[in-house]
Amino acid sequence: MKRQNETHVIRLKPGMDLKKSIQEYVNKNYIQAGWIVTCVGSLTKYNIRFANQSTLSSDTGHFEIVGLTGTLSVNGSHLHISISDSLGRTIGGHLSENNIIYTTAEIVIESSDAFLFKRMKDGSTPWEELQIEKK
Repeated sequence: MKRQNETHVIRLKPGMDLKKSIQEYVNKNYIQAGWIVTCVGSLTKYNIRFANQSTLSSDTGHFEIVGLTGTLSVNGSHLHISISDSLGRTIGGHLSENNIIYTTAEIVIESSDAFLFKRMKDGSTPWEELQIEKK
């Protein structure tokens, strides 16, 4: 019998793309309803979209991942990240592709077979928003 909830633990290595690697794991393991429990690590490049902005902000250097949160699904994922620089200044926003791992990213994902996550336009916003189906 398949478990209701499952815990997934992955470690990304230097040079890997944070968002692409997470989505590849989600697709490979056919996660239909998942969420980030925790993530710690570091980046040499960030590429994020700040609140209510249409363009991405990018920089290179050394950044600590101090938070990652979001919903995951083979039907589309939505992730936000917080990072800090060497002086502790912290920024955050919508995670895009091209966030490159510096030393590691240690990620814990929880998933549930009780739900199905989809992303669709529902008229409440101009974007594809989370639609939750109970199985």
